[in-house]
Amino acid sequence: MSLGVHFAIDAKTADRLLAAADDDEIAALVEEVEEEVVGVDHCDTDKAWDAIHRSLTDGYLGYDNGIYPLNAVILGGVQLYEGDDYIVSLLTPDRVRDVADAMTDVGREALKAGYDCIDIEDYGPNFGHEDFAYTWANFTDLVVFFRQAADAGSHVIFTVGQ
Repeated sequence: MSLGVHFAIDAKTADRLLAAADDDEIAALVEEVEEEVVGVDHCDTDKAWDAIHRSLTDGYLGYDNGIYPLNAVILGGVQLYEGDDYIVSLLTPDRVRDVADAMTDVGREALKAGYDCIDIEDYGPNFGHEDFAYTWANFTDLVVFFRQAADAGSHVIFTVGQ
């Protein structure tokens, strides 16, 4: 499984991504954002992005599952990349604010309840206490990231290579 990263980006960068002509151009723009990570607010969710999404939705990994705004934390928003080898999702500042507000209400017990609903056969062998602890740690970092992005009025992209 590949590593997930959220980036807070400005409107100009979001507009460039939305105007990109094809997947190659989108990948190049994302690479620019990744290379400037020192000056860009970001949050690495490592491999926990999968379990976070499943825990906030219905236990499965899908673009349309779950209920907004929690289903937008990982795979929500505009899907910018059409290929199967990469995910690039874009959230507008309004949606970033919705997500940030909703995430503050998700405590450890609520995330654990969602985690316990994960379809183990669909998820894989890592399911368990240690994986949940890892998922929770990454989730708490993401809560802080979304609050800061919302307060700054930023767009957010989520990226993961497959």
